[in-house]
Amino acid sequence: MKFLVKKEVKKALEKGLGVVALESTIITHGMPRPENWETALAVENVVREEGAVPATIAVMGGEVKIGLEEAQLKELAKFKSPRKISRQDLAFAVSKGLTGGTTVAATMLLAQRAGIGVFATGGIGGVHRGVENTFDISADLEELARTRVAVFCAGVKSILDIRKTLEYLETKGVPVIGYQTDHFPAFFSDQSGFFAPMRLDGPGEIASFIKHKKELDLGGGIVIACPVPKGYGISKEEMEKALEFSLKEAEERGIAGKGVTPFLLKRMNEHTRGNTLRANKVLIKNNASIGAQVSKFLV
Repeated sequence: MKFLVKKEVKKALEKGLGVVALESTIITHGMPRPENWETALAVENVVREEGAVPATIAVMGGEVKIGLEEAQLKELAKFKSPRKISRQDLAFAVSKGLTGGTTVAATMLLAQRAGIGVFATGGIGGVHRGVENTFDISADLEELARTRVAVFCAGVKSILDIRKTLEYLETKGVPVIGYQTDHFPAFFSDQSGFFAPMRLDGPGEIASFIKHKKELDLGGGIVIACPVPKGYGISKEEMEKALEFSLKEAEERGIAGKGVTPFLLKRMNEHTRGNTLRANKVLIKNNASIGAQVSKFLV
């Protein structure tokens, strides 16, 4: 398998510098053009501004790439039919020479293989609403249970069953930390109606937690839930209303599986007149900034 680590990333790892993994489904499936390309570049710049090195992970032409050049980011953003690649799809994508964005699960797995312990994303997947009928549970949760990577996110996507997702993470022994908050965020909103199981208030505290978890050999990942910055979030009421409309539309159109999340995010953005996309662009940069700050304490 071709596992290509960008020179900048390889040197940073060899020198013990802070490195932050970034997923690529936000480019291929999470945002419309040209916002996908512009946001991907902006997020990488945020990591660099904090003194760390970004490593956007993707599969391009069957090659696993740990860190993309600017031209490759642009190529991925413009690719016509990219595959959404989770753990399940990795071997297939590589063997068939495919191009696609890696999900949270696949990015975690590949980041760990490359020796990167910090990963910033928008929001993680979880237990879907109506799971008792569909058994639709994101592979992100199982990956968090097995892969030693700290994931900086804005909680779980608001389209999910948050109560069941938190219960699942607890069962799997995955620590869930609220960053500077007692409340567990719901992606576009800084509050989900649920409390965060733990709270930490600074990069140094989080780094200490990560180190002690490693020393205890507990295995698995960590969820560090960072609320969307003040002034950019969406009220719980507006979010739920937009989600209700979008879920109904998805059901009417028979959309299921991997197609659900991209469809719902697109429709929710339309129902909120662009407010969810605006929040998404801000929160992913915020998560990357915090992740980069923590990465420097881990070297």
